[in-house]
Formats: sequence, C-alpha cells, structure tokens
Amino acid sequence: MSAQIIDGKAFAAGLRERVGALAAEFAAKAGRKAGLAVVLVGEDPASQVYVRSKGKATVAAHMESFEHRLPADASQEQLLALVAKLNADPAVDGILVQLPLPAQMDEQAVIAAIDPDKDVDGFHVINAGRLAVGDRGFVPCTPLGCMMLLTDRLGDLSGLEAVVIGRSNIVGKPMAQLLLDANATVTIAHSRTKDLPAVVRRADIVVAAVGRAEMVRAEWLKDGATVIDVGINRLPPEPGSDKGKLVGDVAFGEASAVAGAITPVPGGVGPMTIAVLLRNALVAAYRHEGLDLPEGAI
Repeated sequence: MSAQIIDGKAFAAGLRERVGALAAEFAAKAGRKAGLAVVLVGEDPASQVYVRSKGKATVAAHMESFEHRLPADASQEQLLALVAKLNADPAVDGILVQLPLPAQMDEQAVIAAIDPDKDVDGFHVINAGRLAVGDRGFVPCTPLGCMMLLTDRLGDLSGLEAVVIGRSNIVGKPMAQLLLDANATVTIAHSRTKDLPAVVRRADIVVAAVGRAEMVRAEWLKDGATVIDVGINRLPPEPGSDKGKLVGDVAFGEASAVAGAITPVPGGVGPMTIAVLLRNALVAAYRHEGLDLPEGAI
C-alpha cells in the first residue's frame, strides 16, 4: 500500500480564500474590517517570524492587523494592561499573545486575562470548558485544523477508533475532545502508556503530537490507518549541510507503505494553523457584530 498524501498546504490555501471572501462581506456589512491583534514580547527570532507571517496573512485575508510589541524586560503588569486595552477596543475581534513569554511573566495569568470571546487561540480555560461540554467557543488552531483535514478525508468519523499520542492542553486534549464530539472512540496515549505500539495499532486514526522525531514507526500502524502528524522536529545536519532535515513525529517513509493516508512534514498540519487562526478571528468578528455566518462556510 502507498498512502495518499493529505495536502494541508492546499487545504489551508482554500480555507484562507474562503475566509478572505467572507471577511470582505463582513466589512461591507459592518462598516469596518475584522481586526486581529498580535502581541509580541521580546525579540525571540522564531516568534518574530511567526508574528510577521500572521500579520501578512491577516492583511491578505482582508482583515485589519494590529501588531503590538513590548521589550523583553517588560513587566507582567505592562502586558496585562495592554491586554485589557485590547479587550476593550471594539476594533479588535481577536487577540493573540505570542508564546513563549519571557521568564518573568506567568503565561497562564496572561491567557486568563484575555476576553474569552476574543481568545482566538482557544487557550483560555473558559474556551477549554466550552469545548468539553460542547458549547460554542474557540478551539486551538492546530487541533481544529487537524479535524478539518480528517473530516475532509474521511467524512463521517462515527465509530472509528482514534488514538491521540500526546496530552498537551494545546493539541492533545482538545484533539481528543473534537474526535469524541465526532463520535469516534478515543484513546489518549502518552509517554507512560503501556505497550504504546499495540495501542496505536488498534487505531483507524492516529494523531501524533508528542514532539519526538520519527517516533511512530510503520509496525505501530494498522493497515490503511489515517495518520495526522502534528510534530515538527529538526534532525542534526548531515555532513556538509548547515541545517538538519525537518521531520514529524512519524517515520514518514516507512509509515507511508502502511497507512491509507498521511500528512507530510512540512506541508501537512503546519499550514493549517495560521489559516484556522484567521478563521477564528473572522468568526469572532461576526459574533461581535451579531451577524450570521453561513453554516459550514469556514
């Protein structure tokens, strides 16, 4: 068997196009553009790249991008004051505080200060609770993107057995909840799971989000399983090379011979994250203005 490649890059491009069209409709109805505010504290190079790419994507989707920067030595009180200002700003529909924060700041306290209805990252405990009870809130972007790829590939997930490897609050737990809500039978596996390969081998759907390069091997997989690889890891560089190869949590080459469908790394889940962030920001804007968003449009 040779697995079909789940093209997250192409799906994300389509989602961003739909978001852009609906954002233009929103602006015409509301008399303003949907607004996404991104806050960056410090000068972490990777965070700067992420913030810059999010800003460009927001503008390309016909939304307003508000970028706020604080120095690395800023106090938590300064950041909380900025979050409070953004909470109260009617032009801002979504707020994203780029993580990680400097050591002097309490990330959970900062996330808790964001208005849950502007928490487009879906990290606020209220949004986690809304997801747990099936209420309307915001879901973290990466697991929601994974879910979009799964339903596009498989359609109805009812009755399928799913294993999520990883139990983080950002990916593993919300991913499991989304699968459960779709009537899959869900197991959350982790580093202390006994006989992890045997547990994974039962699964029709495998979501690997553990952060260990190529941990999931071909012999772990059930024939024909659908594999979503959330991991992104850089291997040590080969001799004569400056950068190591990017790989996921799944040994892609060998897994592709067993799986029915699989996401590559890069080009699988990664592009979905910003696309879903834009989607969440637009949903927030429609809700803030009391406008109806067409069911299933994004």
